[in-house]
Amino acid sequence: MGATIGQMTGLLLAGGKSRRMGRDKRFLELGGRTLLERSLSVLDSLFAEVIVSVAEPLPELRELRARVVTDIIPDCATLGGLYTGLFSSSYPRVFAAACDMPFLAVPLIQRMIDLGRDADVVMVRLTNGLQPMHAIYSKACLPHLEQMLRVKNLRVQELLSASGLSVKILSEDDVRDADPQLLSFLNVNQPADLEFARKLLAGKQETAGNGE
Repeated sequence: MGATIGQMTGLLLAGGKSRRMGRDKRFLELGGRTLLERSLSVLDSLFAEVIVSVAEPLPELRELRARVVTDIIPDCATLGGLYTGLFSSSYPRVFAAACDMPFLAVPLIQRMIDLGRDADVVMVRLTNGLQPMHAIYSKACLPHLEQMLRVKNLRVQELLSASGLSVKILSEDDVRDADPQLLSFLNVNQPADLEFARKLLAGKQETAGNGE
């Protein structure tokens, strides 16, 4: 497995609604692998425990090497998946990422962990706003997440205003040298995004083939 990070779970949110894409994003192919497989392989290389959080059971996921958990509180989007994964984790903190982020960078994950070792929430703020995926969350967030779910306040960013949580907000400058183009935060939400990701990947492969 090659896991290098202890006392933390890799959490992959794979809810599966895919409304803007029009088909299940989890099984879209990019570079010969599905989006789910690409993200899962990164987490699997880093964390001894990896959990995949889904909205409802899916037969195609039965053979995954990771543990699959189903939303405890249904119909609550990303927040519901985060709550379920964090609740199910064997460790006190999770590194959470969405399965539609095909360019997760190991150095960036490690940088976020290094800079936010004692925080309950570690989140990056880019020029276009806070990035709740991917980010780090501790089990201290669970009661706050549960309360948000109960009142259907489903914006993960609202967690930052919860009292008693230690929050670390990282800037672009904090992480850019670990991921110069910040591609780790690129989401594939609609067909145009998938086409853009394919062009990016082709460019990366061409550069690698040229030995640059």
